Amino acid sequence: MSESGSSFGDLVELQVPASSAYLTVLRTTAARLAARIGFTLDEIEDLRIAVDEAGAMLLPLAVPGSNMHCSFQLHTDILDVVVSVPAAQTDLPSRDSFAWTVLSALAGEVASRAEDGRVSIMLRKKRG
Repeated sequence: MSESGSSFGDLVELQVPASSAYLTVLRTTAARLAARIGFTLDEIEDLRIAVDEAGAMLLPLAVPGSNMHCSFQLHTDILDVVVSVPAAQTDLPSRDSFAWTVLSALAGEVASRAEDGRVSIMLRKKRG
């Protein structure tokens, strides 16, 4: 992503080891990108926590030694985030859990899916 160009519509992708030690990379990236498109400090913090929670929910499902993938799609007033891991069992995170409730409250729109041996959590955070 170019600092001098428009960020709207940009796609930023990261791949880190599926380990809690690397969730900070996802949190920091989420915060920086949200700031880039004008989110408030409260919105940035909510998104940062939501991305961390999504990653933490997926870690127990990840194949040992695998990588976690995270993509950030920037729009004018929306940041779409998809966090995914390869999983031996494609059981989706429970929508009845406290963690899911936290995600929904912080991110706004939350969904999950399992396909092609991966489990993903999608977050959509709107500005304002």
